[in-house]
Amino acid sequence: KAFSALLRAKTDVNAAQPDGATALAWAVHLGERGMADALLDARLKAPFTADPDDVLYQWDSSRDYNASGALERIEATLLAINSADDERNPPELGVLEREMKRVKHGRIFLVPASADTAGHGTTAQAKWWKDQLAELLRSAPRLNQ
Repeated sequence: KAFSALLRAKTDVNAAQPDGATALAWAVHLGERGMADALLDARLKAPFTADPDDVLYQWDSSRDYNASGALERIEATLLAINSADDERNPPELGVLEREMKRVKHGRIFLVPASADTAGHGTTAQAKWWKDQLAELLRSAPRLNQ
């Protein structure tokens, strides 16, 4: 009932909640195929309200972005975080592992994929990596001390 009411009210059921998950992610997690289909249908029928030029600029700006130019020059302790189910930066490609070898004090934390992770959005949820960050802050060398 609550789900149908949200759809009738044209509520943005695809907006991320405070935990970073969307209603679609929850529908999939709960095995609610009918609900997932209805959410996808609602998303596809919804008007596109963002500025198209802004969206194109955002996507285009990342098309040829390459941060690897001077990785050897990084002196700070670096923690690179990715999720095993990241659809934008899939760990299976090995790019992060290859490039992090060039960072003197770099390490990788890969969040294991699960029914509770959210692909690329997982890294926006500190619950997955806050302990690793706390350890990095405790153990990283301090300058001038």
